[in-house]
Amino acid sequence: MTRTTATLESEPAVRKAAPGEAPAPRRSGRRRTALPYLLLLPALLLELLVHLVPMLMGITMSFKELTQFYIRNWSEAPWSGLDNFAVSVDFDAPLGQALLKSFLTTCLFTVLSVALCWALGTAAAIFLQENFRGRGFLRTLFLVPYALPVYAAVITWAFMFQRDNGLINHVLHDQLGIGDSPAFWLIGDNSFWALLIVSVWKGWPFAFLTVMAGLQNIPRDMYEAAALDGAGVWKQIRHITLPSLRPVNQVLVLVLFLWTFNDFNTPFVLFGKAAPEAADLISLHIYQSSFQTWNFGTGSAMSVLLLLFLLVVTGVYLLVTTRGRKATDA
Repeated sequence: MTRTTATLESEPAVRKAAPGEAPAPRRSGRRRTALPYLLLLPALLLELLVHLVPMLMGITMSFKELTQFYIRNWSEAPWSGLDNFAVSVDFDAPLGQALLKSFLTTCLFTVLSVALCWALGTAAAIFLQENFRGRGFLRTLFLVPYALPVYAAVITWAFMFQRDNGLINHVLHDQLGIGDSPAFWLIGDNSFWALLIVSVWKGWPFAFLTVMAGLQNIPRDMYEAAALDGAGVWKQIRHITLPSLRPVNQVLVLVLFLWTFNDFNTPFVLFGKAAPEAADLISLHIYQSSFQTWNFGTGSAMSVLLLLFLLVVTGVYLLVTTRGRKATDA
């Protein structure tokens, strides 16, 4: 079947490249190259507006003597240079001592919370790898703390930690007879352990979900071969499960560390604007230094110091884990 002359004339002529001449670039290739950038543009704009611009403003504030007298127009606050940083790290002064104590408390809290979250999440994920009746229900139940809104969950825990009518003291003191009198959980030294319990309760399901996803990539043939060689459950976990989960755990521990160290919602909802001294995390401490004393310059300097600390720790952690992974692969 032949086409008519009118049809041929209506079609655009396609010029063939002469010998030795490079073909003309296709428009579709340009569109494909630009498409990823267009799709990333909304996320980049939101990142710029929500994170980068406020961060740059906070860094600028840290070099200014920004107090309540300049809140209306913070750009007119006098320039103070590094004075805010010097005051923050002066550990002989009350302000520096309080910041150092809050920093050490946060480090201890973060280490315990991350370790417990990882241990509970890993143990639960390994246990739920085996097929048994009710496994699906337990998986769903374990994810409930992760699915609940933070404010609703922490407020519930605050009611449970009440001294006179809370569920914790009712079980420990009234039912089990532990202690001479009901304990104070939201004030005093016990506030640290109350905060740790809430943090682990709402954080370990994320570790459980991450490790459970990583376990799906481990071939079952490795476990079967190990069982034929006489390896028990603990040897299989030590020599197969944990080494195979190393890349997953490296990312998981870093994310848990950053989330826990920067956690502001949990202590703020649990204790209010003023946390007890034993549970004075650095995020809430910076908030108090900024919005209770109205010294935003010093609070911004503390925030910048915290950012630098997290960047250094993250960089060192990634460097060490990357070298360890290369050494293991070699």
